[in-house]
Amino acid sequence: MSTYSGDISPRDSWEKLKSTPEARLVDVRTQAEWQFVGLPDLSSLETQPVLVSWQIFPTMTKNDAFAQQLAAQGIGTETPLLFLCRSGVRSKAAAELMTSLGYKECWNISDGFEGPLDESRHRGSQGGWKAQGLPWLQG
Repeated sequence: MSTYSGDISPRDSWEKLKSTPEARLVDVRTQAEWQFVGLPDLSSLETQPVLVSWQIFPTMTKNDAFAQQLAAQGIGTETPLLFLCRSGVRSKAAAELMTSLGYKECWNISDGFEGPLDESRHRGSQGGWKAQGLPWLQG
């Protein structure tokens, strides 16, 4: 099995999106997460995240149509893709899948949107997109 391009920090993913206009951020979280937790705000880069759920809410079963739904967004195999989820697990699986399907550059955004749990078992303060101070919007 071919491996994905690797893990990339939220800050480095922002820089890659800035320097590589054809690169796309693919948010693989659920509709509920997009709406209630928030979304990366890429408006200053004149783009927006591609939203394709890796799992279907509320059952959280794997979305078997993930690859087809991503391709339907006009995403080709040469497009650099940066996958984002809550903490980096679903996005890694998505990067691995799309690499195995012939996509050339698939990155996993480490620590995801909210990062790992802190001592109080809360997310959003220790790592991830939000804790890095990157732009985001609440639904």
